[in-house]
Amino acid sequence: MSTTKLPTAVFPLSSKTAVEKKPISYQTLLLGAGLNLFETSTLGQPFEVMKTQMAANRGQPMLEGLKAIYGRGGVFGFYQGLIPWAWIEASTKGAVLLFTASELEYRASVAGASPFLAGIIGGMGGGIAQAYSTMGFCTFMKTVEVTRQKSAGTESTFKIAADIYKREGFAGINKGVNAVALRQCTNWASRFGIARYAQEAIVKARHGEKGIADGMDKALASVVAGAMSCWNQPLEVIRVEMQSQLKTEGRPEKMTIGSATKYIYSRNGLKGFYRGVTPRIGLGIWQTLVMVALGDYFRARL
Repeated sequence: MSTTKLPTAVFPLSSKTAVEKKPISYQTLLLGAGLNLFETSTLGQPFEVMKTQMAANRGQPMLEGLKAIYGRGGVFGFYQGLIPWAWIEASTKGAVLLFTASELEYRASVAGASPFLAGIIGGMGGGIAQAYSTMGFCTFMKTVEVTRQKSAGTESTFKIAADIYKREGFAGINKGVNAVALRQCTNWASRFGIARYAQEAIVKARHGEKGIADGMDKALASVVAGAMSCWNQPLEVIRVEMQSQLKTEGRPEKMTIGSATKYIYSRNGLKGFYRGVTPRIGLGIWQTLVMVALGDYFRARL
């Protein structure tokens, strides 16, 4: 067993490396916020806008969706909702995710859980925590940006949020938060768990039983985990529909997860639940590369 001192059980450099030292809390919070801001401000937001556009407009071919996004502001249309909502969401959810997942994965590992199981536990806890702390409201406002009606195009999203709050209160501006929590719980449980499992397999294949993961191993594991974590795309489509500002005939006024599911199926069938999965795979890979592979790298050096 190695005596290398690492920050925590989250993203160990090797499944056989001992966990001997926990990170300082504020370092984990700042690192999580910084990494998520970088992820969102680069490729994250364009993928987010693309998948939201496709999930909200399920009858629209991808090329038409891309033209619609471009028509809203050229290249900047792909960064719609970045400031302030995506930045607020990224800085808060990144900090909450990394801190909560680190704590839970560390304690699970100390209790004897395998890296795979500890990753799932950390990912589930981190995903739920970030959804109910700040992500529900910010995700809603980002979706408002992409799906609001043309007549509301001149209104700021701050005014739209204020109007919704006056009509529906706190629940109105957190519409779809339960779907967000389900998505984030399964998202990060899959990403962390699969990344751990894939990393062990890749290390054994490349370096043998006693090998230690390098940067390439971590990147490959993150790509696999990011792509495979998109199995829960139906939850994302349901979330977008619940938060969408599009007004279509027969759409329920007050949506729950159940009524949104019925509505999507009645309009688009089973395939409707997988609209936007292609850009979401790209987003999942990028998020996992940043938060897992880069997170490993920087946490090991704190």
